[in-house]
Amino acid sequence: MNAFRLFRTPVLASLASVAALAVDSTFVTEPPPPQFPTHGSIERLAPELDALIAPGTEMERLADGFVWSEGPTWSIRENAVLFSDVPVNKIYRWSDKDGLSVYLDPSGYSGVELKFNEQGSNGLTTDKKNNLIICQHGNRQIARLLSRKGVQGKFETVVGNIGHRRFNSPNDLCYARDERLYFTDPPYGLEGLNKSPAKEIMVNGVYLRRPNGEVELLTGALSFPNGIALSPDEKTLYVNVSDPARPVLMAYDVNAKGTIANGRVFFDTQPLASLGRKGLPDGLKVDQSGNVWATGPGGVLVITPSGKHLGTLLTGEATGNCGWGDDGSTLYITADMYLLRIKTLTHGHSPWGKP
Repeated sequence: MNAFRLFRTPVLASLASVAALAVDSTFVTEPPPPQFPTHGSIERLAPELDALIAPGTEMERLADGFVWSEGPTWSIRENAVLFSDVPVNKIYRWSDKDGLSVYLDPSGYSGVELKFNEQGSNGLTTDKKNNLIICQHGNRQIARLLSRKGVQGKFETVVGNIGHRRFNSPNDLCYARDERLYFTDPPYGLEGLNKSPAKEIMVNGVYLRRPNGEVELLTGALSFPNGIALSPDEKTLYVNVSDPARPVLMAYDVNAKGTIANGRVFFDTQPLASLGRKGLPDGLKVDQSGNVWATGPGGVLVITPSGKHLGTLLTGEATGNCGWGDDGSTLYITADMYLLRIKTLTHGHSPWGKP
């Protein structure tokens, strides 16, 4: 999702929570020395953050020059992080060993030429078999990568419509352990957004695709639903809302059938936006203890399951998304033109039990 850029310019448009842990030398280790140029800073608002990010740890800048980087996800097959550059319709690959390379071109729109920016791929994840699953704005679907020839991909549709109506532009997604797929469908891939004549669904929805292929609208009440993640116990669904007028992180109870209820504001980022910090709520992930790592004004906000804001990874840019990789404790961050990473003391949650 590229909410910040679209509103800025049309072109660039069970264990207890870590909050309950006593912070002492048991949880604090010396951070590894940076291998790449450092970037930004860590804003520490509560001592509990030291149990998640060791004091002195810095973000590293791995690559730059992107138009709007998005959707970092770890590929076990590639032993590398994959991420989108939405406006240029490409997915990149980065690893310590090989550096940066183009992985897929095109990645989100298969037409002859882009009609406007924002038609490339966006959110990425992997399924239970380690296949790359792609939110394709321009193709208006979620697709599975079957194979590659050079940088050309062969895809199959995972989900592309509901009731014969095409989605707006699927944006971000997450799996449950039973292979239920949750995803958001704002209008960022449509020229004119909500006013686009190509819009076939009047709401900007949050959806559930069941393993048998059935698709269900969970809520159409959010203005611009964006990043999405499940808590480790799969009892809470988090959805970021990229609305400048109401930039909030929502939480919903998940029932036994996978549908949602009791929607409420989990965290309001408006006070941070009022400080002049760049960005809106965008992508998010959860760690193994249920802490939420949510992009928002300023960078990546670290929030406990009870809603306490422990601190922010200040990237200095509007920040699109984040995701764990390597051994599961390295957090990769896409922040506007940058790909960043930081070593954490926790591990990211995965329904498959791996990064």
